[in-house]
Amino acid sequence: MKRTMLAVALLATIATCTHAATLEQKVVEHTLKNGMKLLLVERHTSPTVSAWIRFRVGSVDERSDERGIAHLLEHMLFKGTTTLGTKDYAAEKPVLDRIEEVAQALTAEKAQREKADAGKIAGLEKQLASLEADASRYVIKDEFFELYSRNGGTGYNAFTSRDGTTYLISLPSNKLELWAAIESDRLQNAVLREFYTERSVVMEERRRSYDADPESKLWETFVASSFLAHAYGQPTIGWMSDIENLTRSKAEQFFHSYYAPNNAIVAIVGDIDTTATIALVERYFGAIKPGKQPPPVTTLEPAQAGERRIELLADAEPTVIMGFHKPAISTPDDYVFDVINMILGSGRTSRFYKKLVIEKQIATDIGAFDAPGHRYPNLFVVSANPRAPHTAADVEAAVQAELELLKTTPVAARDLQRILNKMEYEEARRMGTNGGLARNLTEYEATTGNWRYMTEQRSKIAGVTPDDIMRVARTYFTRENRTVGFITKKGGDK
Repeated sequence: MKRTMLAVALLATIATCTHAATLEQKVVEHTLKNGMKLLLVERHTSPTVSAWIRFRVGSVDERSDERGIAHLLEHMLFKGTTTLGTKDYAAEKPVLDRIEEVAQALTAEKAQREKADAGKIAGLEKQLASLEADASRYVIKDEFFELYSRNGGTGYNAFTSRDGTTYLISLPSNKLELWAAIESDRLQNAVLREFYTERSVVMEERRRSYDADPESKLWETFVASSFLAHAYGQPTIGWMSDIENLTRSKAEQFFHSYYAPNNAIVAIVGDIDTTATIALVERYFGAIKPGKQPPPVTTLEPAQAGERRIELLADAEPTVIMGFHKPAISTPDDYVFDVINMILGSGRTSRFYKKLVIEKQIATDIGAFDAPGHRYPNLFVVSANPRAPHTAADVEAAVQAELELLKTTPVAARDLQRILNKMEYEEARRMGTNGGLARNLTEYEATTGNWRYMTEQRSKIAGVTPDDIMRVARTYFTRENRTVGFITKKGGDK
């Protein structure tokens, strides 16, 4: 039995080292003179390629008067450029300029709230609607998408987080020059047309997906209560009043400041020739001037001095969220949290799931994860749904009991080995696709400063000991470091 376990462990170690060495050998790094970072991997298993562009600017980098701008700007960059998305930009531009003048006046008047002139607001709204209708005559809808689609592109999308903004596409490898032409044009000549109609779309998204959804509202309130000073506490979409006061001028300023090659990480993975691809990217992106680098967020979240509890009354099933402040990614204790996360909350074999869902049957589902970002100190979060007739309080007590157990009872060596084996499997699965590898390369390069975090993480975690786990559990899983949020169903008990 011991020989079998030793063989399995040896094979896992060999596989890990081989995988890391292979990835280290295959990733080619190249930095343009303007600061754009390229990460290239040749994979000739199919005639396709995935291209991801990650900008090192997210909602955590916003000033207080521009919250929500990173997310709204992500929407706007699908609208086209001076040549794409328009029938006649020369005729369209004066109308767009007039729209901005009227919208600025309308936003300023509405900002006065109860002192605003209702008649003036009505007149400006009518004028804005007329101008937007006029501008719509020049718009070619979704031209980026149509171009990519006609040329075999799939998965064209983007997403914004607190830490950054990413644009992605997969397409036939012989269409990579099309990607370079479109994305370099967008980086240089983006036109934020239909800004105020899209702002209304985002406001509706906020109403539907956050304000009207109890679990999302609880999550948003929980995070805001956990971070009193740091910008991680602000929602990426922005509060409603933030969105209402965003203007195209603010978005353009944000875009020109931070959407620049020196803030961009590009991963191209698939059926490519590395030398030719570098030359292609240099040709299309090399002449673009660098911009500002977002200054680091210097605000430090003060240590909590006592437990914080948030209750949301809603016509919804009970939910409980528990969070504990912890260090940022790639710090020594963060690797210990990676292990704790997998022990407690990763999948159906985790302690939380086996004990609370299967054995005790007091929860229908439970998970653990880090949030809301990674670049700065964040939260270790446990989220669960009680199973009737059990309550949120029952689940909270059971979760806390498992956390207390980590403080006093060493984790068995076989459990630590199981984590390493599972990590190897999960990473191989995630990076089995071109898009999965491109995502990881851009994500870790942006958040840790080095994509090699992907290969180093396993060796760091392999060095985590049972004593490390007990020490970290005793340090961070304390009452004064805890925030708890829960939904109480209207008319019922928590």
